[in-house]
Amino acid sequence: MIACRAKIRILSVAVCAALFLLAAFDEGCAFEDPPSRGLIREFRCGVAAHDVDGLWSGSSKEKGPDIHAEAIFDRPLFQLFAATAYPDVGADVNTRGDTSKIFGGLLLQWEPSGPFFFSTGAGLALHDGKLDTADTDRKSLGSQVLFRIPVEIGYAITNHHRIMILFDHVSNAYLASPNEGMDTLGIVYGYRF
Repeated sequence: MIACRAKIRILSVAVCAALFLLAAFDEGCAFEDPPSRGLIREFRCGVAAHDVDGLWSGSSKEKGPDIHAEAIFDRPLFQLFAATAYPDVGADVNTRGDTSKIFGGLLLQWEPSGPFFFSTGAGLALHDGKLDTADTDRKSLGSQVLFRIPVEIGYAITNHHRIMILFDHVSNAYLASPNEGMDTLGIVYGYRF
């Protein structure tokens, strides 16, 4: 019951973060863009391996798959090297009761004329994991708020349907101790409105 309440709180914070991002970035586009089609540009959902070993964080302690959900807002913020930056929010909920997180930030999307695309970005994540623990099956993350870096490679099946491989890394960037960090790797389906 307590874990369920924590996950509801996490989702509530995600909604608040989404509203904050919309208010903060509603008027600030640095270039002319076609009129907005709506609030959400793309919605994504998928499944990911939790705390993957041998990637950026270097070790794995936690287990179980994560359920991934993410919304990318239809508010282009700026362009950089032919990529367009969009605000995004989302959540990764661990199905085993280990660390779950909500996140928000900017996602830079490179979408050439072909069906393949690439995205990366930066943002912050709020988690319900351990800050400093001696448990051998939990990560010590050092701070409740972590930096998040996503990397995605995807394929546009149609104008609306997309599939991608998602990697993300969260850590406190050694601004706190300890800093074990955590990596997620999964497959995600996206629906572009």
